[in-house]
Amino acid sequence: MQQEILLLEDDDSLNHSVSLKLKKEGYTVRSAFTVKEALLLFRQFSPALIICDITLPDGNGLDFCSRIRQESDVLFLFLTALDREEDIVAGYRQGADDYITKPFSLTALVSKVGALLKRFPAEQPKTIVSGNITLYPEEKRAAKNGENLVLTAREYSLLAFFMENPMKVLSRGQLLEAIWDIEGNFVDENTLSVNIRRLREKIEDNPSAPAILKNIRGLGYIWERKCEKR
Repeated sequence: MQQEILLLEDDDSLNHSVSLKLKKEGYTVRSAFTVKEALLLFRQFSPALIICDITLPDGNGLDFCSRIRQESDVLFLFLTALDREEDIVAGYRQGADDYITKPFSLTALVSKVGALLKRFPAEQPKTIVSGNITLYPEEKRAAKNGENLVLTAREYSLLAFFMENPMKVLSRGQLLEAIWDIEGNFVDENTLSVNIRRLREKIEDNPSAPAILKNIRGLGYIWERKCEKR
């Protein structure tokens, strides 16, 4: 299975060059030019590595790294023209695994990527199990009591997001971004509520029993059951 890399670089020419080189080396590359696009791709494809510029048209790579670190331990490599010592230190403090300054050699970048992925191989779980609910991330499906759940793409995205972040309150804002539609338009709050209600109807055994997926008034929602990655 090819390892996936998310490349966030707003320079068209550089994005194309890096992407092409990595693809020739056998990697699957998802290219983004804005933070907005990168968040969407990250949540859709769960890459093994993120390569990220710092100066971006709709945000800052340091803030993006910090945001990713709240959700994931994915490998993170900064690729940027900011070469002052304080810039490099800031990159590592935000959670980067490595930092490369521009200009750079594509061959050296590929070597660095290969070394990172070998040192810290991605451990994509085959399943995530929470009670009688099992998520199959590679197959983008879920089962309840061993039987496949019939979920819409949006319901699956919500379920996956909850089960990857169990026992923590997720705000409506976080959830709205997690089910960002493919056209790049936010789902409104009413649609979010409807999707969560439908998801609960499919995963809950008994409406009178304690909820697995609970609404915390004024704060958001929580998957109130432990999840085990296997």
